[in-house]
Amino acid sequence: MIKEAISRELKEALEGSDKRRACTLRLIKTAIKDRENAAREAGKDGLSDSDVFDILHKMIDQRIISTRAYEETGKLDFVDQEQQEIAIIKSFLPYQLNENEMAHACEDVVSDLGARGLKDIGRTMTALKERYPGQMDFGRANKVVRKILERPAVTMNGVENNSAQ
Repeated sequence: MIKEAISRELKEALEGSDKRRACTLRLIKTAIKDRENAAREAGKDGLSDSDVFDILHKMIDQRIISTRAYEETGKLDFVDQEQQEIAIIKSFLPYQLNENEMAHACEDVVSDLGARGLKDIGRTMTALKERYPGQMDFGRANKVVRKILERPAVTMNGVENNSAQ
């Protein structure tokens, strides 16, 4: 679905002579096509919307890094271009959870799964990605989950039960 929306937006940008938007959308389509080709070579049937969201997040991260470099070198016209591209890319992402919402989501998933140690990070992250596709930075979420799972658990009698070992 997201790929169709990007194609539709590209067509509209081309018809409206919006060069910046058209260029950015072409970059997105190229990144998706490259990842789809790699997936096919690995024996998979294309990409899910979640995979596309991951691509979009990486594209945003790349532009944030570029923006910082351009700011440091005083190339402010490039900063503006990168920020415009970030806004265009973000328009295809679902609502992004803020830090507090992400922490609550992580706590909820850990609780729902009964996760009790670092050995449960993988299945916790898988569940987060299924419940909140494209809605958070999963790198940051991984750190939050890790902190939650590293906390010593206190049992009913008040004795620490640290099963993260």
